[in-house]
Amino acid sequence: MYRFLLSRQWVILTLLALALIPAMIELGFWQLHRHEHKVAQNSLISDNLKAKPVPVTELTFPGHTVPRADYWRRVTATGRFDPAHEVVVRRRTSADDQVGYHVLIPLILNDGRALIVNRGWIPADGDQRAFPDIPPAPTGEVTVTGRLKADETTASSGIRDLRGLPSRQVMLINSGQQQKQLGRTVLGGYVEQTSPVPAGDSPEQIPDPDDSSIGPHMAYAVQWWLFVAAVPVGWVILVRREKRDREAAAERGAAEPESAPEPVTA
Repeated sequence: MYRFLLSRQWVILTLLALALIPAMIELGFWQLHRHEHKVAQNSLISDNLKAKPVPVTELTFPGHTVPRADYWRRVTATGRFDPAHEVVVRRRTSADDQVGYHVLIPLILNDGRALIVNRGWIPADGDQRAFPDIPPAPTGEVTVTGRLKADETTASSGIRDLRGLPSRQVMLINSGQQQKQLGRTVLGGYVEQTSPVPAGDSPEQIPDPDDSSIGPHMAYAVQWWLFVAAVPVGWVILVRREKRDREAAAERGAAEPESAPEPVTA
């Protein structure tokens, strides 16, 4: 009664089930790895934000690519802001998802090198090609505390079109690009300023990254693995149902009496 498994329909169904099992196992492990990555990242964020601030020159130097292990490390730097070379980064959102700009300003250190500081977010005004009004940065010597970040690149950001931008507007926060504009040596990476807090809360400071959200990746992994267990169970249920239906059909065929021949009329 299981010869029906050799039919074209059942061969295709069985091969499909066999193909789904390893695919869903792999999808489960993919979600598990995403969960583990998120947990590790949250731990890194938490540890780095709790760490005591260190001088920025201990973690970066000109041409340096900030490693992931140093993302969000709290650093300090002392110097003077250079408002003449302040620029804004287009298409940046605030904490409540409003579109505006990030404000970048060079901090000229005592040794003459520069550090790019992200002062925070300001809203976009009506004219997107005009340089926006920005509250002035503090004058004189200032000590900045903030979170160290790596340079943004076209590969990491997905932003490709960097042409035709208005004066003093950029798309990426990149120390190499700013070094060309400044004509002086710039430390690799940049700093998201957390102190001093700007007067009037403008620019709006960038909030700390979220180190509590893990996401549903573990639940998705378990879900995929439950699907793996469901495939053979479902296949067996379908086979038994097909066998039962065929047996019932055979029994009905055997129970039906042969019809009498119709009488022949002259």
